[in-house]
Amino acid sequence: MLKKLRSLEKRLLDSLRIEYRRYLFDEIDFDDRMIGILGARGVGKTTLLLQYLRDLKKRGENALYLSLDYPFLSGVDLLELVEEFADGGGRYLLLDEVHRYRDFGSYLKSIYDLFDLHVIFTGSSATSILQAKSDLSRRVTLYRMNGFSFREFLELKYQTTLTRIPLEELLRRHPELAAELTGRMEIVPAFQEYLKVGYYPFYFDKRSSYFQNLVDTINLTIDIDLTSLGYIEQKYTYKLKKLLEVICESEPFEVNFTRIATLAEISRVKLYDYIRYLEEGELLLLIERHAKGLKKLNKPAKIYLNNSNLLYAYCDKAKKGTIRETFFANQLSLRHRIEIPPRGDFIVDGKYTFEIGGKGKSFRQIEEIPQSYVAADDIEVGSGNKIPLWLFGLLY
Repeated sequence: MLKKLRSLEKRLLDSLRIEYRRYLFDEIDFDDRMIGILGARGVGKTTLLLQYLRDLKKRGENALYLSLDYPFLSGVDLLELVEEFADGGGRYLLLDEVHRYRDFGSYLKSIYDLFDLHVIFTGSSATSILQAKSDLSRRVTLYRMNGFSFREFLELKYQTTLTRIPLEELLRRHPELAAELTGRMEIVPAFQEYLKVGYYPFYFDKRSSYFQNLVDTINLTIDIDLTSLGYIEQKYTYKLKKLLEVICESEPFEVNFTRIATLAEISRVKLYDYIRYLEEGELLLLIERHAKGLKKLNKPAKIYLNNSNLLYAYCDKAKKGTIRETFFANQLSLRHRIEIPPRGDFIVDGKYTFEIGGKGKSFRQIEEIPQSYVAADDIEVGSGNKIPLWLFGLLY
């Protein structure tokens, strides 16, 4: 079996042509004994794993990559396979798509406890539940991998290198930061392109069939990932797809759960579960209301599709305001706490209030709120507390 896996591994490495490394590569502490990389389908988890495997091979390390969705592994005992690898001097075990292997959490725990190996695994975002189920919280370091930031999209599009900008620096220095970048490249057209097709890395390989591939990715997330994790039976997956369509047609600031449940033909009780499942699969982004104490236990105040590309792929007529808010929420949610305030569109980390809009957006609704800002679309350079929306894509 190991010989067969080595052959497949070599074939994958020989075909690996992607040199660009995602933001997460520099953030992972590869010295940790067990590392989990979670994220939506299509964001580049497998590529990162193979790039690291290539590095290990160049260093002469005994490493093994295996994808747990290989059909021939369905009847194989994973522990026996790992034992054979370890007994042969193996040191690094790279497991892809762990959620495809039954009871994967228990197997990961056993591998950690029984073998002196460095383990790196990838899985659906929904595998975050494995910590609670399998007592892995003190054994594994988990990382979340987002799709492309606008910064990464620009780096690939223009074959350049751009520095990540922390939020506080962006708020303080945005005019000079924007002026420097707009002097080097066509930012506004690139931003519109990114909103439509730039979030998933496979755009640069499959431009002509991007939306079809994206719809396929959505279907696989629901039909394979969520079902293999036991969230929903296969016969009910059509309800999740119907729910996505209904949410596309709903305004984020008008979350009417009764109406959504009726249109999606789902009971209110099931609706809340289904919404959470889609969030776990990184197809939805749920934003809570800014509140304290027990009030925070309420249902989400706004529901968005996870990123703006999903709006273009899945919705007939996505409204511009929804696209803008979706981009902002998606880009900031990786590193910051985003909530819905009483006034304004978002409050970030409990202190920065933002109103999202076009170039003519005013401060009328938030002018009396300290540390409030307008994130404006269709402008290259801002001034004062009015900041170009696209700049918020440079945070990671």
